[in-house]
Amino acid sequence: MVAAFLDMDNRQSIAAAAVDASAELTPERGIRRAWEPVRDGCYQAATAYLAAEDRFENVETPAAAAAYEQVTRQLVAATQTLDEFYRTHRGHLEESTAMLAAVPQVAQQALQVASAAQRRVQTEGAAYAGYPSVRDRGAALDAAVVALQGARGANPVRAAAARVREEAAALEKALAAAPSKERDAAHAVSSVSTRIAAVQTRAERLAPAYSALLREFNAASSADLVHNDRESRTHIEQAQTDLQQAQKALTAGNPEGALDLTAAARTHLVDAEANVDGVTDRLLLLREVRENPRAKENEIRFRLRDAQMLAVNRGLVREWGSVLDAQLERIDRIAGTLTGRHPDYWAYVTQLDAVSAFIAEVVQKMRGHTAQR
Repeated sequence: MVAAFLDMDNRQSIAAAAVDASAELTPERGIRRAWEPVRDGCYQAATAYLAAEDRFENVETPAAAAAYEQVTRQLVAATQTLDEFYRTHRGHLEESTAMLAAVPQVAQQALQVASAAQRRVQTEGAAYAGYPSVRDRGAALDAAVVALQGARGANPVRAAAARVREEAAALEKALAAAPSKERDAAHAVSSVSTRIAAVQTRAERLAPAYSALLREFNAASSADLVHNDRESRTHIEQAQTDLQQAQKALTAGNPEGALDLTAAARTHLVDAEANVDGVTDRLLLLREVRENPRAKENEIRFRLRDAQMLAVNRGLVREWGSVLDAQLERIDRIAGTLTGRHPDYWAYVTQLDAVSAFIAEVVQKMRGHTAQR
Protein backbone atom coordinates (compact mmCIF):
# COMPACT_ATOMS: atom_id res chain seq x y z
CA MET A 1 0.00 0.00 0.00
CA VAL A 2 2.80 2.37 0.88
CA ALA A 3 4.54 1.72 -2.45
CA ALA A 4 1.28 2.34 -4.33
CA PHE A 5 0.78 5.62 -2.48
CA LEU A 6 4.32 6.84 -3.12
CA ASP A 7 4.04 5.90 -6.81
CA MET A 8 0.74 7.75 -7.19
CA ASP A 9 2.02 10.77 -5.29
CA ASN A 10 5.13 11.02 -7.48
CA ARG A 11 3.15 10.75 -10.71
CA GLN A 12 0.58 13.23 -9.45
CA SER A 13 3.29 15.78 -8.66
CA ILE A 14 4.72 15.52 -12.17
CA ALA A 15 1.30 15.81 -13.82
CA ALA A 16 0.19 18.69 -11.57
CA ALA A 17 3.32 20.68 -12.41
CA ALA A 18 2.69 20.11 -16.12
CA VAL A 19 -0.96 21.16 -15.76
CA ASP A 20 0.11 24.34 -13.92
CA ALA A 21 2.54 25.11 -16.76
CA SER A 22 -0.22 24.63 -19.35
CA ALA A 23 -2.66 26.78 -17.38
CA GLU A 24 -0.11 29.58 -17.15
CA LEU A 25 1.07 29.48 -20.77
CA THR A 26 -2.08 28.43 -22.65
CA PRO A 27 -5.11 28.75 -20.37
CA GLU A 28 -7.37 28.62 -23.40
CA ARG A 29 -6.55 24.91 -23.79
CA GLY A 30 -8.62 24.18 -20.65
CA ILE A 31 -6.29 21.46 -19.40
CA ARG A 32 -7.00 22.35 -15.78
CA ARG A 33 -10.71 21.55 -16.23
CA ALA A 34 -9.83 18.10 -17.58
CA TRP A 35 -7.34 17.59 -14.75
CA GLU A 36 -9.64 18.44 -11.83
CA PRO A 37 -11.58 15.13 -11.66
CA VAL A 38 -8.30 13.20 -11.99
CA ARG A 39 -6.75 15.26 -9.20
CA ASP A 40 -9.83 14.77 -7.01
CA GLY A 41 -9.57 11.00 -7.47
CA CYS A 42 -5.96 11.14 -6.33
CA TYR A 43 -6.93 13.24 -3.31
CA GLN A 44 -9.64 10.75 -2.33
CA ALA A 45 -7.23 7.82 -2.61
CA ALA A 46 -4.62 9.68 -0.55
CA THR A 47 -7.23 10.50 2.09
CA ALA A 48 -8.22 6.83 2.27
CA TYR A 49 -4.55 5.87 2.63
CA LEU A 50 -3.96 8.27 5.53
CA ALA A 51 -7.17 7.14 7.24
CA ALA A 52 -6.08 3.50 7.02
CA GLU A 53 -2.66 4.37 8.42
CA ASP A 54 -4.24 6.08 11.43
CA ARG A 55 -6.94 3.49 12.01
CA PHE A 56 -4.93 0.34 12.61
CA GLU A 57 -2.27 0.01 15.28
CA ASN A 58 -1.78 -3.66 14.55
CA VAL A 59 -1.24 -4.07 10.86
CA GLU A 60 -1.17 -7.86 11.16
CA THR A 61 -4.89 -8.23 11.82
CA PRO A 62 -7.25 -9.51 9.12
CA ALA A 63 -9.24 -6.27 9.28
CA ALA A 64 -6.13 -4.19 8.65
CA ALA A 65 -5.06 -6.44 5.80
CA ALA A 66 -8.49 -6.15 4.16
CA ALA A 67 -8.53 -2.36 4.58
CA TYR A 68 -5.01 -2.02 3.19
CA GLU A 69 -5.90 -4.17 0.19
CA GLN A 70 -8.96 -2.04 -0.56
CA VAL A 71 -6.95 1.21 -0.25
CA THR A 72 -4.23 -0.24 -2.45
CA ARG A 73 -6.81 -0.99 -5.17
CA GLN A 74 -8.10 2.58 -4.88
CA LEU A 75 -4.56 3.98 -5.16
CA VAL A 76 -3.81 1.82 -8.21
CA ALA A 77 -7.09 2.86 -9.87
CA ALA A 78 -6.35 6.55 -9.24
CA THR A 79 -2.84 6.07 -10.64
CA GLN A 80 -4.21 4.39 -13.76
CA THR A 81 -6.65 7.27 -14.32
CA LEU A 82 -3.79 9.71 -13.82
CA ASP A 83 -1.60 7.83 -16.33
CA GLU A 84 -4.42 7.78 -18.88
CA PHE A 85 -4.85 11.55 -18.52
CA TYR A 86 -1.12 12.12 -18.95
CA ARG A 87 -0.89 9.86 -22.02
CA THR A 88 -3.81 11.69 -23.65
CA HIS A 89 -2.16 15.09 -23.21
CA ARG A 90 1.48 14.02 -23.07
CA GLY A 91 2.79 16.11 -25.98
CA HIS A 92 1.19 19.32 -24.80
CA LEU A 93 2.03 18.78 -21.13
CA GLU A 94 5.69 18.05 -21.77
CA GLU A 95 5.97 20.99 -24.14
CA SER A 96 4.36 23.28 -21.56
CA THR A 97 6.73 22.05 -18.86
CA ALA A 98 9.76 22.66 -21.07
CA MET A 99 8.53 26.09 -22.17
CA LEU A 100 7.87 27.22 -18.61
CA ALA A 101 11.27 25.98 -17.47
CA ALA A 102 12.89 27.92 -20.32
CA VAL A 103 11.23 31.27 -19.51
CA PRO A 104 14.11 32.61 -17.38
CA GLN A 105 16.58 31.61 -20.09
CA VAL A 106 14.43 33.27 -22.78
CA ALA A 107 14.44 36.50 -20.78
CA GLN A 108 18.18 36.33 -20.14
CA GLN A 109 18.96 35.68 -23.80
CA ALA A 110 16.79 38.64 -24.85
CA LEU A 111 18.66 40.89 -22.42
CA GLN A 112 21.96 39.66 -23.85
CA VAL A 113 20.78 40.47 -27.39
CA ALA A 114 19.75 43.94 -26.24
CA SER A 115 23.08 44.51 -24.51
CA ALA A 116 24.99 43.50 -27.64
CA ALA A 117 22.99 45.94 -29.78
CA GLN A 118 23.49 48.75 -27.27
CA ARG A 119 27.25 48.11 -27.14
CA ARG A 120 27.40 48.22 -30.93
CA VAL A 121 25.88 51.69 -30.87
CA GLN A 122 28.55 52.82 -28.43
CA THR A 123 31.40 51.35 -30.47
CA GLU A 124 30.84 50.76 -34.18
CA GLY A 125 27.86 53.12 -34.38
CA ALA A 126 29.14 55.98 -32.25
CA ALA A 127 29.27 58.29 -35.28
CA TYR A 128 25.59 57.64 -35.97
CA ALA A 129 24.24 57.74 -32.41
CA GLY A 130 22.74 61.16 -33.03
CA TYR A 131 20.79 60.07 -36.11
CA PRO A 132 17.05 60.20 -35.35
CA SER A 133 16.51 56.65 -36.58
CA VAL A 134 19.28 55.26 -34.36
CA ARG A 135 18.32 57.44 -31.42
CA ASP A 136 14.63 56.52 -31.63
CA ARG A 137 15.30 52.81 -32.01
CA GLY A 138 17.74 52.94 -29.11
CA ALA A 139 15.14 54.60 -26.90
CA ALA A 140 12.56 52.00 -27.91
CA LEU A 141 14.98 49.21 -27.02
CA ASP A 142 15.71 50.80 -23.63
CA ALA A 143 11.98 50.96 -22.92
CA ALA A 144 11.52 47.32 -23.96
CA VAL A 145 14.34 46.22 -21.65
CA VAL A 146 12.75 48.07 -18.71
CA ALA A 147 9.41 46.41 -19.50
CA LEU A 148 11.05 42.97 -19.57
CA GLN A 149 12.80 43.53 -16.27
CA GLY A 150 9.50 44.47 -14.68
CA ALA A 151 7.42 41.69 -16.27
CA ARG A 152 5.87 39.06 -14.04
CA GLY A 153 4.37 35.78 -15.16
CA ALA A 154 5.47 33.42 -17.92
CA ASN A 155 3.46 34.86 -20.80
CA PRO A 156 4.17 38.53 -19.98
CA VAL A 157 7.89 37.71 -19.71
CA ARG A 158 7.89 35.82 -23.01
CA ALA A 159 6.00 38.65 -24.76
CA ALA A 160 8.35 41.26 -23.29
CA ALA A 161 11.38 39.20 -24.35
CA ALA A 162 10.04 38.97 -27.90
CA ARG A 163 9.56 42.75 -27.93
CA VAL A 164 13.15 43.25 -26.77
CA ARG A 165 14.39 41.06 -29.62
CA GLU A 166 12.28 42.98 -32.13
CA GLU A 167 13.56 46.33 -30.93
CA ALA A 168 17.14 45.08 -30.90
CA ALA A 169 16.76 43.92 -34.50
CA ALA A 170 15.27 47.29 -35.45
CA LEU A 171 18.23 49.07 -33.84
CA GLU A 172 20.67 46.83 -35.69
CA LYS A 173 18.85 47.59 -38.94
CA ALA A 174 19.01 51.32 -38.29
CA LEU A 175 22.74 51.05 -37.59
CA ALA A 176 23.30 49.07 -40.78
CA ALA A 177 21.49 51.69 -42.84
CA ALA A 178 23.16 54.68 -41.20
CA PRO A 179 26.48 54.74 -43.14
CA SER A 180 24.69 55.22 -46.48
CA LYS A 181 22.44 58.03 -45.24
CA GLU A 182 24.96 60.82 -45.91
CA ARG A 183 25.55 59.63 -49.48
CA ASP A 184 21.82 59.21 -50.04
CA ALA A 185 21.10 62.68 -48.64
CA ALA A 186 23.74 64.32 -50.86
CA HIS A 187 22.24 62.60 -53.90
CA ALA A 188 18.73 63.62 -52.86
CA VAL A 189 19.73 67.27 -52.45
CA SER A 190 21.30 67.30 -55.91
CA SER A 191 18.32 65.51 -57.43
CA VAL A 192 15.76 67.87 -55.88
CA SER A 193 17.75 70.89 -57.03
CA THR A 194 17.59 69.60 -60.62
CA ARG A 195 13.91 68.73 -60.22
CA ILE A 196 13.03 72.24 -59.02
CA ALA A 197 14.62 73.75 -62.11
CA ALA A 198 12.65 71.37 -64.34
CA VAL A 199 9.34 72.13 -62.60
CA GLN A 200 10.00 75.87 -62.85
CA THR A 201 10.45 75.45 -66.60
CA ARG A 202 7.20 73.50 -66.84
CA ALA A 203 5.42 76.10 -64.72
CA GLU A 204 6.24 78.75 -67.33
CA ARG A 205 3.66 77.08 -69.59
CA LEU A 206 0.84 77.53 -67.10
CA ALA A 207 0.04 81.22 -67.52
CA PRO A 208 -0.07 81.14 -71.36
CA ALA A 209 -2.21 78.00 -71.25
CA TYR A 210 -4.66 79.58 -68.82
CA SER A 211 -4.88 82.71 -70.99
CA ALA A 212 -5.66 80.51 -73.99
CA LEU A 213 -8.43 78.81 -72.01
CA LEU A 214 -10.00 82.17 -71.24
CA ARG A 215 -9.73 83.35 -74.84
CA GLU A 216 -10.89 80.21 -76.58
CA PHE A 217 -13.50 78.71 -74.29
CA ASN A 218 -16.41 79.46 -72.01
CA ALA A 219 -15.19 80.96 -68.73
CA ALA A 220 -16.90 78.15 -66.80
CA SER A 221 -14.52 75.70 -68.48
CA SER A 222 -11.60 76.98 -66.41
CA ALA A 223 -13.28 78.42 -63.31
CA ASP A 224 -11.89 75.64 -61.10
CA LEU A 225 -8.35 76.38 -62.31
CA VAL A 226 -8.22 80.07 -61.43
CA HIS A 227 -5.81 79.54 -58.50
CA ASN A 228 -3.53 76.97 -60.13
CA ASP A 229 -0.86 79.50 -61.10
CA ARG A 230 -0.59 80.89 -57.58
CA GLU A 231 -0.68 77.49 -55.94
CA SER A 232 1.98 76.15 -58.28
CA ARG A 233 4.30 79.04 -57.41
CA THR A 234 3.64 78.51 -53.70
CA HIS A 235 4.56 74.84 -53.92
CA ILE A 236 7.74 75.62 -55.85
CA GLU A 237 8.74 78.25 -53.29
CA GLN A 238 8.13 75.83 -50.45
CA ALA A 239 10.20 73.18 -52.24
CA GLN A 240 13.03 75.69 -52.54
CA THR A 241 12.79 76.45 -48.82
CA ASP A 242 12.83 72.74 -47.99
CA LEU A 243 15.87 72.29 -50.23
CA GLN A 244 17.77 75.10 -48.49
CA GLN A 245 17.01 73.59 -45.10
CA ALA A 246 18.04 70.16 -46.36
CA GLN A 247 21.39 71.56 -47.49
CA LYS A 248 21.92 73.08 -44.03
CA ALA A 249 20.97 69.80 -42.33
CA LEU A 250 23.41 67.88 -44.50
CA THR A 251 26.21 70.32 -43.73
CA ALA A 252 25.40 70.05 -40.01
CA GLY A 253 25.80 66.27 -40.08
CA ASN A 254 22.09 65.42 -40.04
CA PRO A 255 21.56 63.47 -43.28
CA GLU A 256 18.30 61.93 -42.07
CA GLY A 257 16.87 65.38 -41.52
CA ALA A 258 18.06 66.30 -45.00
CA LEU A 259 16.32 63.23 -46.44
CA ASP A 260 13.06 64.14 -44.71
CA LEU A 261 13.26 67.69 -46.09
CA THR A 262 14.01 66.54 -49.63
CA ALA A 263 11.05 64.16 -49.41
CA ALA A 264 8.85 67.11 -48.40
CA ALA A 265 10.26 69.14 -51.28
CA ARG A 266 9.42 66.37 -53.74
CA THR A 267 5.84 66.31 -52.46
CA HIS A 268 5.52 70.04 -53.11
CA LEU A 269 6.97 69.60 -56.59
CA VAL A 270 4.44 66.87 -57.38
CA ASP A 271 1.67 69.24 -56.31
CA ALA A 272 3.18 72.05 -58.40
CA GLU A 273 3.27 69.80 -61.47
CA ALA A 274 -0.33 68.77 -60.85
CA ASN A 275 -1.32 72.44 -60.88
CA VAL A 276 0.49 72.95 -64.17
CA ASP A 277 -0.91 69.80 -65.76
CA GLY A 278 -4.39 70.68 -64.63
CA VAL A 279 -4.31 73.75 -66.88
CA THR A 280 -2.32 72.42 -69.84
CA ASP A 281 -4.20 69.12 -69.96
CA ARG A 282 -7.53 70.95 -69.79
CA LEU A 283 -6.56 73.15 -72.73
CA LEU A 284 -5.49 70.12 -74.79
CA LEU A 285 -8.68 68.21 -73.95
CA LEU A 286 -11.05 71.06 -74.75
CA ARG A 287 -9.32 71.73 -78.07
CA GLU A 288 -9.71 68.04 -78.96
CA VAL A 289 -13.40 68.13 -78.05
CA ARG A 290 -13.95 71.34 -79.98
CA GLU A 291 -12.25 69.81 -83.01
CA ASN A 292 -14.48 66.72 -82.91
CA PRO A 293 -17.21 67.19 -80.30
CA ARG A 294 -19.10 64.05 -81.30
CA ALA A 295 -16.18 61.68 -80.76
CA LYS A 296 -16.67 61.46 -77.01
CA GLU A 297 -20.46 61.32 -77.37
CA ASN A 298 -20.15 58.42 -79.81
CA GLU A 299 -17.76 56.64 -77.47
CA ILE A 300 -20.30 56.78 -74.63
CA ARG A 301 -23.13 55.69 -76.93
CA PHE A 302 -21.03 52.68 -77.94
CA ARG A 303 -20.51 51.74 -74.29
CA LEU A 304 -24.23 52.07 -73.68
CA ARG A 305 -25.03 49.74 -76.59
CA ASP A 306 -22.57 47.17 -75.19
CA ALA A 307 -24.28 47.38 -71.79
CA GLN A 308 -27.71 46.95 -73.38
CA MET A 309 -26.51 43.89 -75.29
CA LEU A 310 -25.13 42.46 -72.05
CA ALA A 311 -28.52 42.89 -70.39
CA VAL A 312 -30.22 41.08 -73.30
CA ASN A 313 -27.69 38.25 -73.45
CA ARG A 314 -27.87 37.59 -69.71
CA GLY A 315 -31.63 37.90 -69.36
CA LEU A 316 -31.49 41.06 -67.26
CA VAL A 317 -33.61 43.39 -69.38
CA ARG A 318 -36.39 43.49 -66.79
CA GLU A 319 -33.98 44.64 -64.06
CA TRP A 320 -31.77 47.00 -66.04
CA GLY A 321 -33.37 47.70 -69.44
CA SER A 322 -35.22 50.87 -68.42
CA VAL A 323 -32.25 52.11 -66.42
CA LEU A 324 -29.99 51.84 -69.45
CA ASP A 325 -32.61 53.35 -71.77
CA ALA A 326 -32.70 56.39 -69.49
CA GLN A 327 -28.99 56.91 -70.13
CA LEU A 328 -29.69 57.34 -73.82
CA GLU A 329 -31.98 60.23 -72.96
CA ARG A 330 -29.26 61.71 -70.75
CA ILE A 331 -26.76 61.53 -73.59
CA ASP A 332 -29.20 63.22 -75.97
CA ARG A 333 -29.78 66.06 -73.48
CA ILE A 334 -26.04 66.54 -72.94
CA ALA A 335 -25.40 66.60 -76.69
CA GLY A 336 -28.02 69.32 -77.04
CA THR A 337 -26.05 71.67 -74.75
CA LEU A 338 -23.36 72.32 -77.37
CA THR A 339 -24.97 75.50 -78.68
CA GLY A 340 -23.92 79.12 -79.00
CA ARG A 341 -20.65 80.75 -79.89
CA HIS A 342 -18.78 79.44 -76.83
CA PRO A 343 -20.34 76.15 -75.72
CA ASP A 344 -19.37 74.87 -72.29
CA TYR A 345 -17.23 71.99 -73.51
CA TRP A 346 -16.01 71.20 -70.01
CA ALA A 347 -19.54 70.68 -68.71
CA TYR A 348 -20.19 68.55 -71.79
CA VAL A 349 -17.17 66.36 -71.01
CA THR A 350 -17.84 66.01 -67.29
CA GLN A 351 -21.50 65.14 -67.79
CA LEU A 352 -20.64 62.48 -70.36
CA ASP A 353 -18.00 61.11 -67.99
CA ALA A 354 -20.70 60.83 -65.31
CA VAL A 355 -22.90 58.84 -67.69
CA SER A 356 -19.95 56.60 -68.57
CA ALA A 357 -19.22 55.94 -64.88
CA PHE A 358 -22.89 55.09 -64.26
CA ILE A 359 -22.95 52.66 -67.19
CA ALA A 360 -19.77 50.99 -65.90
CA GLU A 361 -21.40 50.57 -62.49
CA VAL A 362 -24.48 48.98 -64.01
CA VAL A 363 -22.33 46.59 -66.07
CA GLN A 364 -20.46 45.57 -62.93
CA LYS A 365 -23.72 44.87 -61.10
CA MET A 366 -25.09 42.83 -64.00
CA ARG A 367 -21.95 40.70 -64.13
CA GLY A 368 -22.09 40.21 -60.37
CA HIS A 369 -25.74 39.27 -60.55
CA THR A 370 -25.01 36.63 -63.17
CA ALA A 371 -22.11 35.23 -61.17
CA GLN A 372 -24.41 34.69 -58.16
CA ARG A 373 -26.84 32.56 -60.07
